[in-house]
Amino acid sequence: MDSPGTPSRASGSGRSSVIDSLRGCTLSGVRIPKEDLKKKITFPDYIRLAMREAIQAKDVDAAAVVQFFEAAHAEGAEPVEPPEFPLVVFINSKSGGRHGPELKARLQELMSEEQVFELSAVKPHEFIQYGLSCLEKFASLGDNCAKESRLKLRIVVAGGDGTVGWVLGCLGELNKQDRLPLPPTGIIPLGTGNDLSRSFGWGGSFPFNWKSAIKRTLDKITTGPIAHLDSWHVLISMPAGEELDIPYSLRTTEETPLDQDLETEGELPEKVSCYQGVFYNYFSIGMDAQVAYGFHNLRNEKPYLAQGPIANKLIYSGYSCKQGWFFTPCSSDPGLRSLKNILRIYAKKVNSSKWEQVPVPSSVRSVVALNLPSYGSGRNPWGNLKPDYLEKRGFVEAQADDGLLEVFGFKHGWHASMVMVELISAKHITQASAIRFELRGGEWTEAYMQMDGEPWKQPMNKEFSTFIEIKRVPHHSLMVRGD
Repeated sequence: MDSPGTPSRASGSGRSSVIDSLRGCTLSGVRIPKEDLKKKITFPDYIRLAMREAIQAKDVDAAAVVQFFEAAHAEGAEPVEPPEFPLVVFINSKSGGRHGPELKARLQELMSEEQVFELSAVKPHEFIQYGLSCLEKFASLGDNCAKESRLKLRIVVAGGDGTVGWVLGCLGELNKQDRLPLPPTGIIPLGTGNDLSRSFGWGGSFPFNWKSAIKRTLDKITTGPIAHLDSWHVLISMPAGEELDIPYSLRTTEETPLDQDLETEGELPEKVSCYQGVFYNYFSIGMDAQVAYGFHNLRNEKPYLAQGPIANKLIYSGYSCKQGWFFTPCSSDPGLRSLKNILRIYAKKVNSSKWEQVPVPSSVRSVVALNLPSYGSGRNPWGNLKPDYLEKRGFVEAQADDGLLEVFGFKHGWHASMVMVELISAKHITQASAIRFELRGGEWTEAYMQMDGEPWKQPMNKEFSTFIEIKRVPHHSLMVRGD
């Protein structure tokens, strides 16, 4: 049975982007007056201006911040009521093709400029470190308006899966710092796949009638029910010396030991480089990540080609064929195509605390560890598995907050295509609460990986292994449901 407010992996997450967009065009629902909405979600002047100054100065004790507080609490100053449903928006204007800049202006019109943060100018961790800290400091000084605003705060992310994951990862740091409550997050989908958005009822694409739809979306985020989401910590440990061009979903970290309950075979390098990050939907290794990497670079080099989700998908499909995902060159040795040549998989399976080695199917060219019911623009490659099959394989029904990842493989582009139209299921490998991937070069000098749509090229060493260890983050992320 599904837990309250949590999407089941077996739910109908494959609804098309076109249907989602048309649904966004309907006139259902009560008309929302702009001024009423603005009053409900906008901070008082002194709070939002003080937060802005704290972020710009990178100092919650900046003189301008202190002045705003003192003026609001000076003798004779009228008490200020907190907003009923305070919101803060992070927007990636580069997402959504031509709509990004217009959407930013529309959001600023519906609340205030100081509550809408362009991610190229203000990073989520900067808001948390300075802006949110400013709000918390005011609350600690006896400001009831700031206290109520902090307790009721909700976050909106306008962007694709990578952008949403970035913001959620930064918000997750509040758990470590014991700065609770954690603000729930709603989504305005601007990316190509938008699988996080689909999974929590916010649709798979940016609506055609977006100017009026944005009012409804903001209003729904203010009162929508809260759902839980598992998040997964990734640790990469690789021989030192190789350059790794990492996406923003990863960051360098001090040398961190791997799980000592699983012994590593063979010699280890004297020095290692370590990277860590968090994902919410999927982590993959192989050909799908190689295609994503090529598409990502092409879009950066020629941004005029990426004019929206439909254009992105057409370019992506073409690039898939070019990379050999569908047509492998005859010169390529069939024995070298499979990930089995470079990859070992270890897992802690369902209801087990012990590491076990899991066989890598010889036909698999891509391995995916999936957390949500939606992958590749709303598909469910794990499939709707029958109870007798689940029992036979030792699996359980998959959900987004069950503490488990579904690990499956794609054989090639044609196999992946059949899976994505849900004619067949992917190659089921395992279901696990923790995973370790071990890669060793051999004939391969590099592999391709991606986390929530952020791909990178992973160099490999012939003498020493690269390890990727995935474990669940102890605290759930909080999501606002839109359906």
